[in-house]
Amino acid sequence: MPNFSKGLSQIINVYMSRTGGLREHCERCLQTKRWGGSVVLMVVDAAFTSIGLNYFTAVVPSVVKFERELIISGKVQNLRELSLFSVAQMQRIWRNSRSWQMAKNVAFYLANLAAAEGLDDRGALRCWAASSRLENWEKNPIGKIKGVGVVTFQYLRMMGGIDTAMPDKIVRRVIEQILNEAELGMPTKGDLELVTTIEQMSQISGYGPTEICWMTWLLQPEGHMIKMDKYRDLLDRI
Repeated sequence: MPNFSKGLSQIINVYMSRTGGLREHCERCLQTKRWGGSVVLMVVDAAFTSIGLNYFTAVVPSVVKFERELIISGKVQNLRELSLFSVAQMQRIWRNSRSWQMAKNVAFYLANLAAAEGLDDRGALRCWAASSRLENWEKNPIGKIKGVGVVTFQYLRMMGGIDTAMPDKIVRRVIEQILNEAELGMPTKGDLELVTTIEQMSQISGYGPTEICWMTWLLQPEGHMIKMDKYRDLLDRI
């Protein structure tokens, strides 16, 4: 394996310099405190995100609508209630039934874990995440759920407190761009190889894998601005 160069660290610094305030968001993510600490909303977020629509313009508004209509109204207060709620009743918020079924199944597993271990929802997600491993994700109880791919699996682990990365196409493209600028041919083709490479980049740069991962998304342009600038205020909410 080639040695990481000082030049790579400097290049990462340039990229990260455009995402001021990102560390606070990532720390909140790793403390399982996104969405006001609601694990129900974290699971719904992950389920909506899994089908690949624009996160800030499609996913976030729909999660907010779910919160307003089902959580604030008192209809869904915890993971157990989410697991029992009718898909038909939820489809007026988000039409994709696969997303709802996945959310319900994840919620069902975590609610049962919470009951078995005497935990609340947050404790259950963190307990599951601490015992999960990327290497055998498809054999994991949540990894086996229909609709949960490796990216969603990693997203849930991240919100459960594991400092890791999601190997999606945007992350891969930006990481490969950074490595090309540093003239380093580190492996990024496989999902595990990409995450391992990001972890190595983290070690030499001082930025966590979660922070590097979110940086790749938030530097993407939307209109005349990068997403970090366009949605900076929204990051404080989620």
